Amino acid sequence: MIPPQKSIRYDRYEFKKWTSFDAETIVETPVSLTVNGEVWITFMCTPIELEAMAVGFLFNEEIIQTMDEVEDVRLCEHGDNVDVWLNRLVEQPTSWRRTSGCTGGVTAVDLLAKPNVSFAEKKLRVDPDAITNLVEMLFESQELYRDTGGVHTSALSDGKRVLVAADDIGRHNTLDKVAGLCLMKSIWPETRILITDK
Repeated sequence: MIPPQKSIRYDRYEFKKWTSFDAETIVETPVSLTVNGEVWITFMCTPIELEAMAVGFLFNEEIIQTMDEVEDVRLCEHGDNVDVWLNRLVEQPTSWRRTSGCTGGVTAVDLLAKPNVSFAEKKLRVDPDAITNLVEMLFESQELYRDTGGVHTSALSDGKRVLVAADDIGRHNTLDKVAGLCLMKSIWPETRILITDK
């Protein structure tokens, strides 16, 4: 397994002298996704919650809709590949597009297509104080950020509490991890609010 952080020693110059410090820094590493025995893609990510990221990526890419389609998901012993076995044949997308971000994510979804989402049926009303409280809860859940800095956190809420949260050096990866955690834990609240840091 690859740890999500590593110890470093650095020197800082201030007040006309050098001082050495020990610190923790975030890790970014390549991790491949294998679907039904075929390598699909390699993510650049923080090596935690990798099974959730793989499942969430397949969900967000509209390859799967539920966990019922997943026969098995497991991280290899070296931590650099996630194997996902589905109960049906799927074709690997023929082209991937790079998304925005530091190292960027990838998608095969048509970025110009209009999303199939309607907000007309039900208007969600959230008290401003509730949003402030949810943001505070997000900050409280950022343990890895407090240890290392340089990492994003996203969380899903039902409007009252944080249900799942995920950390990664790439914000797009946190969204896949959140989706995967929801699928794997069967968490789909009626009210869904996504919170992420800047």
